[in-house]
Amino acid sequence: MILLTACGKPAPDEPASTTSGTHTHADGTTHDSHDDPGDAAPAADHGHAHDEVSLGSVDIGGMQVELAQGHGAVAAGKEGHLVVKLPYNDQGATIVRAWTGSSDPTLSMVGIGKYAPSHDDYDIHAVAPTPLAADAMWWIEIEKPDGTTVTGSAKPIMD
Repeated sequence: MILLTACGKPAPDEPASTTSGTHTHADGTTHDSHDDPGDAAPAADHGHAHDEVSLGSVDIGGMQVELAQGHGAVAAGKEGHLVVKLPYNDQGATIVRAWTGSSDPTLSMVGIGKYAPSHDDYDIHAVAPTPLAADAMWWIEIEKPDGTTVTGSAKPIMD
């Protein structure tokens, strides 16, 4: 399983790809970092809000989880953006992962959510597999602070 971090600061073992408040995604696009003190735009408008489309609310492990998709349609080999809003606020103590494809993440790139305290949600970027099946789904795995893990899915916006 390959893990990608969400927007923001790189993981300690990941090479830095940010310079002066910007970051570069796996697909080569660059834009302002989220919640960076040097950002000119307020955190609530961190460069994605304008293109996020609600996917609605889905039941994951008995919880109603709100989802939104950004960066346009999910496409094979391209980076997708998923925003996950949990029905509780634990200040980012939950681990949220997401990928596109089948329920088996083996052939998918799994993104790990970065908690955004300014809007109390998790921002996830993941590259869709190539080829991408027509019936591919967003798969969301939520690992609560108590160790409980639940998984659910939602239909992505696709070309």
